[in-house]
Amino acid sequence: MSIPETLTMPKNFNITSYFLDKNITEGRGNKTALICGDEKYTFLEIQQRTNQMGNILLELGVEMEDRVLLVLNDSIDFVASWFGIMKIGAVATDVYTYLKAADYEYYLNYTRAKVVIVDPATYSIVAEAAKNAPLLKYMLVAGDPSTSLKANEYAMEDLLVKASSDLEAASTIGDEFALWKFTTGSTGKPKGTVHTHHNTLYNFHYYGLKVLGYTSDDLVLPVPKLFFGYARDAALVYPFGVGGAAVIFPERTTPERLFQLIEKHKPTAMIQVPTMMNAMALHPDAVKYDLSCLRFCTSAGEALPYEVYRRWKDKFNVEVLDGIGSAELYHIYLSNTLDHVVPGSLGRVIEGYEGKILGGDGEPVEQGEPGVLHVRGGSAGVMYWNDRQKSVATFAGEWVNTGDLFRQDEEGNYYFCGRADDLIKVSGIWVSPQEIEDCLLEHPQIKEVAVIPYEEIKGLILPAAFIVLKDNGAKMEDSECIAYVKSKLAPYKAPRKVVFLEELPKTAQGKINKKVIKESRWD
Repeated sequence: MSIPETLTMPKNFNITSYFLDKNITEGRGNKTALICGDEKYTFLEIQQRTNQMGNILLELGVEMEDRVLLVLNDSIDFVASWFGIMKIGAVATDVYTYLKAADYEYYLNYTRAKVVIVDPATYSIVAEAAKNAPLLKYMLVAGDPSTSLKANEYAMEDLLVKASSDLEAASTIGDEFALWKFTTGSTGKPKGTVHTHHNTLYNFHYYGLKVLGYTSDDLVLPVPKLFFGYARDAALVYPFGVGGAAVIFPERTTPERLFQLIEKHKPTAMIQVPTMMNAMALHPDAVKYDLSCLRFCTSAGEALPYEVYRRWKDKFNVEVLDGIGSAELYHIYLSNTLDHVVPGSLGRVIEGYEGKILGGDGEPVEQGEPGVLHVRGGSAGVMYWNDRQKSVATFAGEWVNTGDLFRQDEEGNYYFCGRADDLIKVSGIWVSPQEIEDCLLEHPQIKEVAVIPYEEIKGLILPAAFIVLKDNGAKMEDSECIAYVKSKLAPYKAPRKVVFLEELPKTAQGKINKKVIKESRWD
């Protein structure tokens, strides 16, 4: 049975034509669309720079369906490059700016990008990686390179001066490849999920419009950087779809910087992650700041513990629309909404999508029982690039196997129980690390926590808790943490080992990086 199709998808469709160029044809050319640092850019200025970028890429021999890799910090150049790539029918791939040369070597060879676009902060390390990327032809360096460029490396500003600001969009079919979204690589190397032009339109319609309710009056501030698709779409692309605007910043994200930007620009929506929400709510100067300009903030990227939601809501009185999405389904498919918020849950399946929770036998579980969530909707990716086996396992016909464990209550609300491959079997019973983490976060002294499997003796796997206290100078006994969990949950769920750290490692998206914790020596 197919999902009832209520959204008419045009056969010919180009992301840039719809989300950027449409604003000029509808009379919003002189409206401020982007604020970056002290600079403001109108839709017309962004379109002109996008057209110049497209023309530069065409001059360098980039053709339809070719991949172009972005390794850029948040800037007008990121925005214009991303839109410019897809305007000419090429495929946009973008990655984090905090990686090692070996990582960039992997991405360059995996994407087989003809062109990579960098900035002064990423130039040297990508140039090192490029030595072992034989299919790469050119490197564009945004901003001031501050160094002598080598053969086939070009300063973007020099080329922009010569490039025409007129460009006809490629006549792309909506089902043509437009961009890749990378998985986080928690199990092996990151995989590129291939998405079409239509996928962006589909999720924009059902999430950007029907859940977030964006209008031309919205100004959106993202916490994660634009290379994280969750932030790029929710804070930049989707507001542009209705003539709204975005505030971006190139520097590192901190509570202090976010408070400053909110105070200065008065955004109406904020694209958040739980780790930063927690840090802002616990900031010693938080009471000084008024966040009432925000009509909501979203949360995604990792589970939002009830205790973090409560801290944020008590401190700032701004509603949180907690949701979950994935690279495989393009963006958010489960979410709370402004008229239906259930703290601790991820809300319901949003319109345009369907979900089902299956047990190990592939059959639906009883209500309230945990199982693996499968989702279908018109924004599902086509495949993982160059990985047929994993593509077949994940993209099972119309349904996408999310690999996430959920349970559902009587009202249809979904509750995250962890990754299917993160469960810990204790005394023959499966235990969800998420449940233990949520419990520990309720302790008044605990700021952050990650629970991972701990092999006490060979073959005996038990839960270990890695904890950051709100006051790093404070002391807390292991036994107190263990006793606290036992007082709230079944005793077998209590951690057998407790490690106190000054901070937990984070991914580029701001999520706690359990992979790094697992690979570190802490015995």
